[in-house]
Amino acid sequence: MATFRRFLLGQRLASGDSSHTKVSNVIGLSVFSSDALSSVAYATQEIMASLSSNLHTAAAAVTVAAVHPLFGLSVPVALGIVGLLAILGVSYRQTILAYPTGGGAYIVAKSNLGELAALVAGSSLLLDYILTVSVSVSSGVAAITAAFPLLDGHNVSLTLFAIVFIALANLRGVKESGALFAIPTYGFVALMLILLGVGTVRTMVGGGPTPVQAQQALEHTQHFGGLALVWIFMRAYSAGCTALTGVEAVSNGVQAFKDPAEHNASKTLVYMVLLLGVMFLGITLLSQRFGIAYQHSTDPSVVAETLLSKLAKAIYGDVSHGLPKLMYYLTQTFTFAILVVAANTAYADFPRLAALMGRDNYLPRQFASQGDRLVFSNGILILTAVSCFLVWILHANTDLLLPLYALGVFTGFTISQAGMVVHWLRLKTSEPRWLSKALINGVGMAASGIVMVDIAITKFAHGAWLVVVLIPMMVWLFLQIHRHYIRVKSILAASRAEFLPHRRNRVVVLVSGIHSGVVQALNYAKVIADHGEVEAITVDFPDEHGRESAALERLRSDWPRYCEGIPLRAIRSPYRKIVEPIVDELDRMRRVEPEYTITVILPEFVTGHWWANLLHNQTAWRIKGTLLMKPKTVVISIPYHLEPIIE
Repeated sequence: MATFRRFLLGQRLASGDSSHTKVSNVIGLSVFSSDALSSVAYATQEIMASLSSNLHTAAAAVTVAAVHPLFGLSVPVALGIVGLLAILGVSYRQTILAYPTGGGAYIVAKSNLGELAALVAGSSLLLDYILTVSVSVSSGVAAITAAFPLLDGHNVSLTLFAIVFIALANLRGVKESGALFAIPTYGFVALMLILLGVGTVRTMVGGGPTPVQAQQALEHTQHFGGLALVWIFMRAYSAGCTALTGVEAVSNGVQAFKDPAEHNASKTLVYMVLLLGVMFLGITLLSQRFGIAYQHSTDPSVVAETLLSKLAKAIYGDVSHGLPKLMYYLTQTFTFAILVVAANTAYADFPRLAALMGRDNYLPRQFASQGDRLVFSNGILILTAVSCFLVWILHANTDLLLPLYALGVFTGFTISQAGMVVHWLRLKTSEPRWLSKALINGVGMAASGIVMVDIAITKFAHGAWLVVVLIPMMVWLFLQIHRHYIRVKSILAASRAEFLPHRRNRVVVLVSGIHSGVVQALNYAKVIADHGEVEAITVDFPDEHGRESAALERLRSDWPRYCEGIPLRAIRSPYRKIVEPIVDELDRMRRVEPEYTITVILPEFVTGHWWANLLHNQTAWRIKGTLLMKPKTVVISIPYHLEPIIE
């Protein structure tokens, strides 16, 4: 097992090796920006789907103006989202420089807004990271099945396999996973820029709808009333804001960068914002110019062809042969690759956030423990399990997953920016530029808060209600965990002052037969017993006439030869139970002799192979698990190691 573990995860790293796990800007962009960059593969698609849901015509559009007049709104929506992206980019750059040890929403809120705001931010981000894995990998599989119809129908199994692969890569370490996934990230960016370049050239030389047609498409929206148009715009805007998920990831992982960490992280954030803005706006503009339509599938088990796949076919032309075919399949393959890699952002940040909350006693402390490769392994495993469950229950359908996605993200954005405003107000006596910095974060807070309300209203009936319900439930759970840790700490502190008089010890050895392990257990019992107060207990199943079993008769006959005066007592169990009669007898002994501590000794033999141990000692485990809850009871296992079957 140890050899297989080393093969799978790599050699163990000592705590002093943490500096070797730091990432450069090049690797950092692939680790912390892949989520945001990959969102261009489905953000425009969600805008188009939202706009098309307001029409009653078929989805088989050829030109924008002819069938889908509302698609003319896609460009204004995209421009508004890019504007918000710029605001958030500047705001989070300030956060990174102000919190060089990591400036995620949880830390900022805890430092400036208090416990409740921090827990709401933490809940929102944890949900966001879980959905990032589910949505990104599901979208990637949808991209590859669009290119290779042979794989259609296997979306769930392919998605689960990809998630497990990402998890294993991250268990090997952040630096290793980043180096592994740099090629998909930069390959996708290069192919998107090529796609945008070719599409732009084609529109300039006469490809796609004319500017007059595009203008007519926008004018067609005038037959909608003012409030209806505002509602349509709000829905499309909230749908497209999925492009902004992952913007905060760099600020959460500042300490993963090489020194000076905050400056390297801030540079990476700027690169990410520029690339994301160019690709998202370019895809939206070209989709509108080429008349690319998209509607959600009416069957939850069927995944529709992605908008990006349609756009690539429209731009490259006939993709059945030659260079267009090569470019189309490269685009789809790298889209699949980066969408799978996008889950890496969540795997980089979810375990770190869970570890911070574990150290603060809002999550189980096991989340703060680092594994062999200096990663928070428990967080990685939990993220994998929950994400796989979501994918399985929702059939890896992004149309069902995406409405759950953005609300938690913008809740975290809003709380983080509000915390930064308070941060600058507190520093107004020592920070010369406190007012301008507070205004920048204030604009970020207002913008993200408006979008948060927009998403909550427009997406509530489509699944956002679940996030609205889950966040308060998670906050309540975190508070209960915190109170439990405080209570345990106070009890343990108070116990130091208690007077603990010496208690007498009665030793009970549980036996089922005579073998070397039992003899060793009896000898050990004599050593620890007070004044020879030791006895052996066995459980007997009497026959149908109430007589002792033959097994007990053999045990009684062999007992004097091996057990040197230790009395043997049999507990009758007419209902063929083992654990319950033993527990009842020990309870009786505690009532009769409350001044005694009862030490229960369990002889257990250990086989030479881990799989063989699964075939034995199940009753011993049940006894230990039950007696653990009993007061004034100590349980000791005496192992007897058998010779291994195979050396």
